[in-house]
Amino acid sequence: MVLPTQLPAAPEGTPSNTVALPRTNQLAGLLTIIRDAKTNRGDFIFYSDRIIRLLVEEGLNHLPVVEKTVNTPTGLEYNGVGFEGKICGISIMRAGEAMEAGLRECCRAVRIGKILIQRDEETHQAKLFYAKLPDDIAQRYCLLLDPMLATGGSAIKAIEVLLDHGVPQSRIVFLNLVASPEGLEAMYKAYPEVKVVTAWIDESLNEQKYIVPGLGDFGDRYFTSN
Repeated sequence: MVLPTQLPAAPEGTPSNTVALPRTNQLAGLLTIIRDAKTNRGDFIFYSDRIIRLLVEEGLNHLPVVEKTVNTPTGLEYNGVGFEGKICGISIMRAGEAMEAGLRECCRAVRIGKILIQRDEETHQAKLFYAKLPDDIAQRYCLLLDPMLATGGSAIKAIEVLLDHGVPQSRIVFLNLVASPEGLEAMYKAYPEVKVVTAWIDESLNEQKYIVPGLGDFGDRYFTSN
């Protein structure tokens, strides 16, 4: 069966602070590859990186710009735009570190901070273990990086850390590959001014609080040899 080139949009009821990438056949195909349990690590990294690049490009679209005039090689002026302020990336370790290269490909010499948060498997509550952030982070726009949004606990905790360091909600954009509806709703209730950019919204969480159909443990599949 031949499918249309543009698949249905994000599910109805998606929170207003969430932006999902257009459900094109290209994106669906990339996600099909990385969801496949038989996909080897090399292919998983390659195709995940392609999706990450799409996410970063879309995330940058949501940062404010100001007018900027430059002189072209023809000797004429061009009235364009430039980003309003400085940008940094904040990866939620360790899976979020897989998204750093994609950000650097789009933003040369971008500053990168790191936050380590772990979830208690019994209570499912997130706990902060480590944070290393740029000294001037309060003056920057922050792209928060984490591939999977399940309950939202880790992302919410990471945003709390950024707020404690003086970053306004409106300057945070959270980038992720696969999200659950429950996680998106939790994010919206906690921090409605934080923009969430996701590649795909999955069906739900199961009883173990894992995303279904999901793609397994992203960090293990990206960083661990098979």
